Amino acid sequence: MKKLIKKAFLSTLPVMAGYLVLGIGFGILLTSGGYSPLWAVAMSVLIYAGSMQYLAVDLLTGGASLITAALTTLMVNARHLFYGISMIETYKDTLPYKPYLIFALTDETYSLNCGGAPSDVPDRPKYYFLVSLFNHCYWVLGSTLGAVVGSVIPFHTEGIDFALTALFVTVFVEQWISTGDHIPALIGVLCSVICLVIFGEGSFLIPAMVLITAALALYGKRKGGTGND
Repeated sequence: MKKLIKKAFLSTLPVMAGYLVLGIGFGILLTSGGYSPLWAVAMSVLIYAGSMQYLAVDLLTGGASLITAALTTLMVNARHLFYGISMIETYKDTLPYKPYLIFALTDETYSLNCGGAPSDVPDRPKYYFLVSLFNHCYWVLGSTLGAVVGSVIPFHTEGIDFALTALFVTVFVEQWISTGDHIPALIGVLCSVICLVIFGEGSFLIPAMVLITAALALYGKRKGGTGND
């Protein structure tokens, strides 16, 4: 068991570095918006969605309607539908951990678990669980530290929310380098630019996500059909 814990911990160290920094940024932003540190802890434990938690700060402080919040959450996290489908085989026979594995499937956890467990891991479901749990703990710890510090020391928060943008740029570059098929990435960039021009920076997110999802679905169908010919 100790060996399994050590292996899962070591594999999540890169995620820890990112999650602590991003979590601290989220905690500072939330407390700067007038919310107590308990909100940061509760959101990180129960919601656990980095990009959506950053957006939630603007939704909460801006008085967004429930419908707007629900639609924004759905579209921002729509990518997890594709993550989930691709993890069906990987997470097969992982009870009793499966419910938590589904809940804790973030971008970074997906990148660690999608390739399967290392060949020398004796308990594959427990390894996936530990990787997911460690990552979750990093995020909660970072959010808590940021919220506590932000409630004690006043911060000028302008620019902190760009940390999440920087993370997505890094992930985009890494995926571009590691894969030979750049069409999905180009589809995402092109659709986003088109919607930004048409709808403006304040309203382009949901149309962009809808357009990207539809374009990727058509591309996947066409690619699959071509492969079967």
